[in-house]
Amino acid sequence: MHIPDGYLGPATYGTMFGVTLPFWAFASWKLSKTLKARQAPYLALGAAFSFVIMMFNIPVLGGTTGHATGTTLIAIILGPWAAIISVSVALIIQALLFGDGGITAIGANCFNMAVVGGLVGYGIYRLIATGSDAKSKRRLFAGGIAAYVSLNASALLAAVQLGIQPLIEKSSTGQPLYSPFPLSIAIPAMALEHVLLFGFVEAAVTALVLKYFQKNEPEMLG
Repeated sequence: MHIPDGYLGPATYGTMFGVTLPFWAFASWKLSKTLKARQAPYLALGAAFSFVIMMFNIPVLGGTTGHATGTTLIAIILGPWAAIISVSVALIIQALLFGDGGITAIGANCFNMAVVGGLVGYGIYRLIATGSDAKSKRRLFAGGIAAYVSLNASALLAAVQLGIQPLIEKSSTGQPLYSPFPLSIAIPAMALEHVLLFGFVEAAVTALVLKYFQKNEPEMLG
């Protein structure tokens, strides 16, 4: 899902920066008010975990990659605003230092994986897990389902952003200026890998780590 430079036109990546900035600002303000000292090390660990798991990516037709993100797991343990910040930090470092994802596409990548991934994953988890004990199996099921759905939502957004480029960014002769792949190619290319493979990886990792917290630190799931 790391969209590189040259695949999104200015209209798209500029818009995505503008859309993502308010979420960064609010998430930073929210964390300054609510993050507890005991949780601070987990915020750093969350960013490191997301960074590492996103490095295991596989190129996908359409100019991007497929991989897990860890966003939902961070959102469940620390809240969606912490997930937005920690995953965004990981994505920015990857783009600036490792060339994994474009600099111009930072806004789009952070919106897709950090903002949407965090809010969708947390919302689904709360919807399923509300009313259950912190050590119940329903929490594991909720985490797995939430991680699977949120990852695929992020992948779908990336596919749509790539797929609309031939429609909105083209030369006077009709040639695509940026991503050349239409929605009919971009969406299946992204969706299939995440629906059939990476979504299950994300779900399994999330459930296994939640199982660890249930056994050792259930208060973090309160």
